[in-house]
Amino acid sequence: MTHLPALIEDHDLAGALEWLETQPPYAIADELARMDAVKSVISFRLLDKDRALEVFEELDPVDQQQILQGLRDQAFRELVEHMDPDDRARMLKEAPAKVAQRVLAGLSAHERQMTAALLGYPEGSVGRYMTPETVALQQDLTVAQALETVRRRGARAETIYTLPVVDAGRRLTGIVELRELVLSEPETMVAALVVTEAPKARATERAEDAARLMRETNVLDLPVVDSEDRLVGLLTSDDAFEVIEAADTEDVARQAGAEPLERHYMSASVFQLSRTRVMWLMLLLVAAILTVMVTQAFEGELESVTQLALFIPLLIGAGGNAGAQAATAAVRALAVGEVRVSDLLKVIWRECRTGLLLGSMLAVVGLLVGSLFVGWDVAAVIALTLVVICAWASTVGGTMPLLAKRLRIDPAVVSAPMVTTLVDATGLVIYFSIAKVILGI
Repeated sequence: MTHLPALIEDHDLAGALEWLETQPPYAIADELARMDAVKSVISFRLLDKDRALEVFEELDPVDQQQILQGLRDQAFRELVEHMDPDDRARMLKEAPAKVAQRVLAGLSAHERQMTAALLGYPEGSVGRYMTPETVALQQDLTVAQALETVRRRGARAETIYTLPVVDAGRRLTGIVELRELVLSEPETMVAALVVTEAPKARATERAEDAARLMRETNVLDLPVVDSEDRLVGLLTSDDAFEVIEAADTEDVARQAGAEPLERHYMSASVFQLSRTRVMWLMLLLVAAILTVMVTQAFEGELESVTQLALFIPLLIGAGGNAGAQAATAAVRALAVGEVRVSDLLKVIWRECRTGLLLGSMLAVVGLLVGSLFVGWDVAAVIALTLVVICAWASTVGGTMPLLAKRLRIDPAVVSAPMVTTLVDATGLVIYFSIAKVILGI
């Protein structure tokens, strides 16, 4: 089947219309994200009003901005007016000033007020991702009255599956699921169905923490409150998935020694791809100079036993890989809450023993390989070095993310390439120091 970009390229608008009518919104959004600005706007204009809004909400903020910049005022106003406030706030977060002003100017007073309220929360907080359009129930209602409230106000809410229950001062007292209301007798009091120990989040908390709390507690929606426990919104499951996906994408990019790409990979230019990677490569290149300096410092030892140079790639490769494995495991464990900063000493002890065990297993192989190419004395140096390097690398790789977390630095910044480069330099010091002792050079 011909894809949308090819149809637009061939100026086959009839074929493009047919394709758009048969595809779900998420598939259309994926194709638009792969296209350049002109083609994506042309394709988007072929959609009818209702379908256009569905597709638009599936796009990432950077792609939404691209579409908006190509729309006329009337279509522009209709689109931004019908967006969910939380989606609109996230789009405006990184939008150019002119686009943001145009969006806000095109909103009704009510929508502008909700959007401004969300933008008032710290960046990355739950307040930026929650929906303020909720159906809150008073705890003194009967089930029949509660269902009537849902029917009357539910059309304006983003979700009605989780219904916050509040007191007269709008302070959250718990939640009740729509399912419970539907299955209960009409005269039953809502207060009898309320789950008072339901999880909740402060609007100023990190959105990632709240999203992971939702995953751990298996809830569809998470009530969000202010500092005085007054209900201000709900974090819905679809927004929570986006938060976790964005956080995981950022962690993976930084563990690989790059900045996260803010747009679809296929629509990013070569320059944009290079820009996300060049600074880390420069930093790692400078850090790798340490390895050169260490090698130069032990130049005399290498001249005495030239066979030592043969095994430098093997040793620093093994140490770098061990450190990268430990760093990746630690970053992941921190992200999902399996490890806390207070576990630092336990992690050091655990990773040190793990490294010793791994090093011992590799040392057997290293001893056999070394004996085939050099004498047993150099082979013994290689084996002992593998044990020490692996223990050191695992300890460094496992603890650096925790130390970064304690210093309020993103643990993913202490990426595997950074740990590998550090272990390379210190591993050579270990190698030549052991060689000096065993070989007497």
